[in-house]
Amino acid sequence: LGLRLVEAVALKAKERHPRVIAIGDVHGCIDELQELLRQCDYRPGDQVVFLGDLVSKGPDSVSVVQLAREIGSVGVRGNHDFEVIRWHQAIKSGVDPPVVGSEHFHIASCLSKADMKWMYSLPWYISSRELSALFVHAGFVSGIRLSKQNPRLMMNMRSILPDGTVTSKFFNNWPWARLWDGPQTVLFGHDADRGLQQYEHAIGLDTGCVYGGRLTACILPEKRLVSVSARREYFKYRRKHYD
Repeated sequence: LGLRLVEAVALKAKERHPRVIAIGDVHGCIDELQELLRQCDYRPGDQVVFLGDLVSKGPDSVSVVQLAREIGSVGVRGNHDFEVIRWHQAIKSGVDPPVVGSEHFHIASCLSKADMKWMYSLPWYISSRELSALFVHAGFVSGIRLSKQNPRLMMNMRSILPDGTVTSKFFNNWPWARLWDGPQTVLFGHDADRGLQQYEHAIGLDTGCVYGGRLTACILPEKRLVSVSARREYFKYRRKHYD
């Protein structure tokens, strides 16, 4: 019976290939993150990829980063993660604390050494040849080699205008992802205004959890979407719409 049981467990593990779980902007929403992992049936061996902005605005950024590190996840650097790293560098160099309270400064001060090291490890983007996928916080400019992409834009862009201008502003008719023609599928966050975005070669997963929306994951390779509702609105969203 023991051997049969071992064989059954081994077979189950083979059937349940380790998966990649890409997760949109968490922004410190630890309860929703834990619930989302449960809904995804997360198990050790699955690779979680955070699409940036794990921190800021929400209730418990420190616990989110700690959980991300403890489960062996990877991620890409978002604009808010970048600000926390900048503040940490400033603290190390002896800069005085900000006169006006800065949340990024506070998070940088509270993260453990191990968690801060994990934050520093976040790259601008991750490429997976096996999945034919790219992971980035904000986006890419089509037609430019990955090695030549601008890190500031990879963390901040939302729209590409008809004249080619790349901007962090939300222009309703001009999402950058409409121009991305693959062949790799881009999974990205950063754009809560547009919510869930699904194009042939791009999937936007920022569904505004911290603003009272949802926290969304995409399970690869099958591209299955899973989401959970925010428990409440943690941060008031100031929308700036452009045509």
